[in-house]
Amino acid sequence: MVLIEVFKRDAFRVLQDRILEPRRFIQVVAGPRQVGKTTLVRQCIEALEIQAHYVSADEPTLRDQSWVEQQWDLARLQAKDGVALLVLDEVQKVTQWSETVKRLWDEDTARNVPLKVIVLGSSPLLVQQGLSESLAGRFEMITLTHWSYSEMRDAFGLSLDEFVYFGGYPGAAELIGDEPRWKRYIIDSLIETTVSRDVLLMTQVNKPALLRRLFQLGCDYSGQIVAYQKMVGQLQDAGNTTTLAHYLALLAGAGLIEGMEKYSGSSIRKRGSSPKLQVLNNALMIAQSPGTFAETQQDRDYWGRLTESAVGAHLLNSSKGTPAKVYYWRHRNFEVDFVLTRGKTVVPVEVKSGRSPGSHSGTEAFAKQYSVKRKILVGGGGVPIDEFLLSPIERWLSD
Repeated sequence: MVLIEVFKRDAFRVLQDRILEPRRFIQVVAGPRQVGKTTLVRQCIEALEIQAHYVSADEPTLRDQSWVEQQWDLARLQAKDGVALLVLDEVQKVTQWSETVKRLWDEDTARNVPLKVIVLGSSPLLVQQGLSESLAGRFEMITLTHWSYSEMRDAFGLSLDEFVYFGGYPGAAELIGDEPRWKRYIIDSLIETTVSRDVLLMTQVNKPALLRRLFQLGCDYSGQIVAYQKMVGQLQDAGNTTTLAHYLALLAGAGLIEGMEKYSGSSIRKRGSSPKLQVLNNALMIAQSPGTFAETQQDRDYWGRLTESAVGAHLLNSSKGTPAKVYYWRHRNFEVDFVLTRGKTVVPVEVKSGRSPGSHSGTEAFAKQYSVKRKILVGGGGVPIDEFLLSPIERWLSD
């Protein structure tokens, strides 16, 4: 029961402070499956010794608005004796949940009911839709991301190579000694559950088979720039590029794969660029690969891709909840693996690993075209890979 307090201590501290303060905001804790959202909240409840009512909508039978009302009434009874806490887990699975929460929250606000509310969801995209529709001005967001190298190292003793290969799912860490079992767990308990229950059940997806193939393509091409037209050629019955972009956004919202935009001074050009596919956890790539840990380490090109993918996942996860943004850049045969920005601060990052054939380091070309704060090389005599993975993105953007 100490892992999240130790390894997600910043989020733990923020949530604890917000529960204790007199101001009333709905606290929304969102993030992918298996990153510790429920454990975080349970530990806060234990640490504060507060009256709490915890319920989850993550059941085979879909919940409705009356279920939310029933749970809210039970929490109100606890609040008659002082401050109480209601925790609604997997709330995005309740139809029209945000409208119901808004009505009940406003009733309590008008009556000065001392009830605090925490909403948890495993699909940040779906939770955000409900928030923007009904709860504007009434909530604060706490985003949890996949576990970092420092968290997996300190909690489970993973080496750098083990983290690059096995990624950052804490629930699977104890299975890495049995690779077939570990891969089955990642596929069945994380990938399939996320796709089938967090995306397909909750979102309008007209071509679910296409979404699944797009996910597989994202894993196969993680760290590579793939034009939407090329995706159409790779996928059967692909529909149009607008559909693919929408499905990629759904996969990103579920914490699986993101399509990074090309850096440009023009927002329109960024949105219209070919995406650089990037898994948000290397486990998603490895679970579907045939090789073993030892065999993969011997494949120098693929290991370089894995290393770059680990860096990309780290940067994207580290940027969540911050003003920092992560892009890539390519012009002709010149490429910059990652471009970090915060406001007007721009930092190109090159990873010394398996660069795609035919491309060259574009750091100098990029620096001639744009004003950069600093240029960073990761590995190959630059910043050691382990040091880079142990550092938050803000370190490279600060003065």
